[in-house]
Amino acid sequence: MARTKEQLLDEYLVASARIGDRKAFDLLARRWQGRLVAHAWRLTGDVDLAREAAQEGWVEIVRGLGRLRDERAFPAWAYQIVSRRCARQIGRLQRGRALAAAAAAEPAEAFSAPEEGDVPAMARLRAALTGLPPDQRAAIALFYLEDLGVAEVAIALNVPAGTVKTRLMHARRKLRAVLEGDA
Repeated sequence: MARTKEQLLDEYLVASARIGDRKAFDLLARRWQGRLVAHAWRLTGDVDLAREAAQEGWVEIVRGLGRLRDERAFPAWAYQIVSRRCARQIGRLQRGRALAAAAAAEPAEAFSAPEEGDVPAMARLRAALTGLPPDQRAAIALFYLEDLGVAEVAIALNVPAGTVKTRLMHARRKLRAVLEGDA
């Protein structure tokens, strides 16, 4: 598979940051911050938790970057770190009994309601994405929006590749049903 200019730039930045180039690390962080926050948001459904998970993830990324031997593995590795941070945060919320209240309040607001000017298909797609379980929404987003392969999504979500394929299959089926009007 041919790598894009963006992927090559990321690989260069990872290699440079690994040997101590502060400017390369700063640029890498600017390029990836939004993606990691978006991924964390898909998993937690809460913007503040997502930002916190991404920030904690960067601390772990800084500490572990020197041990990352393959620059091409950075995307899946970074997503995996943020996924673990999200899981820890959710675990803390569950132990504190605050998850039930947060889950009840957040999903309705997670995606904005379709505006009148939206194309009907986009509004249905947005509603369908909102209706997906978080694990399927994360798999779809990493696979289609972040352009990761199944193996990379599996690493990022810390699940077997077969589980990723199953999540993608179920999510596609649900999205297709909504877009075709069968839901």
